[in-house]
Amino acid sequence: MSEDRRFTAIRHMLEHSIEAVSLLKNKRRQILDKDRLLSLALVRLLEIIGESANRIPIEEKEKYPGIPWSKIIGLRNRLIHGYDSIDFDILWEIVKKDLPVLISGLREISPSK
Repeated sequence: MSEDRRFTAIRHMLEHSIEAVSLLKNKRRQILDKDRLLSLALVRLLEIIGESANRIPIEEKEKYPGIPWSKIIGLRNRLIHGYDSIDFDILWEIVKKDLPVLISGLREISPSK
C-alpha cells in the first residue's frame, strides 16, 4: 500500500470518528431508538472506520499497538454481518467512550497533525 493510501485510510478513520462523536453530541441514548436515520448514519460511520482500519497494512498497525485495530475491524464485521441484531447500548458506549480515545490516537499518527 502506498504511503498516500495509508494516510488516506487513517484520515478516513479520523474524520468519520469525529463525525460519529459529533452526531451524538448533546443527545441522550434513547435517540438511537427513535431516530432511524441517525442510527443508520452512526452504523455506517462505524463501518467505514472499520473498513479503513482493515486497509492499513499489518506492518503499519504493528507500529501503533495503542490503537485497537482488531477490535475496530471486528466491530465493522459485526455491524455488516449482524445488521439485524445491533445493540445500540453498545454502540452508544463505543461512540461516547472509545471513539474520543481513538481520535486522540489517530491524531498522533496522522500526517496532518
